[in-house]
Amino acid sequence: MLIANASAEDACGLCAKQIVTNSELASCFLDQYDQIAKSSSDAVVVDLSSCASRGVVEALPSPNKAVQQPDVQFMISRPQLDCLKKQLEAPGIVLDPSATIKLDSCQ
Repeated sequence: MLIANASAEDACGLCAKQIVTNSELASCFLDQYDQIAKSSSDAVVVDLSSCASRGVVEALPSPNKAVQQPDVQFMISRPQLDCLKKQLEAPGIVLDPSATIKLDSCQ
C-alpha cells in the first residue's frame, strides 16, 4: 500500500531507468501507446509480452558483441512514457538487433 502511495517526488522508485528494445517491440509499443497512455496513474506498467515473436529462432549473436534481451515488461513514469515515445519515433534510430533507450534523457 505504501508503494502505491509514493509521491511523485520519489521519481517512481520502481520505474525503469532504461529499457532494451528492438524494432518489433518498438512498433508494438507505438501501436499500443494510446491505450497505455490512458492509464490515470503516475506509474505506468507496460506489457509487450503479447508482441514478442513466437516460435522464431533468433540469429546467433556474433561472438564479439553481446546482444541484450529486450524488455517486454517494465514500469515507467508518465514523463518517461512520453520520453520513450519521442525516442522511438526519432528519425534514424537503430533498434536491431537491440537498442538501449535511456528514459531520463528527455528531461
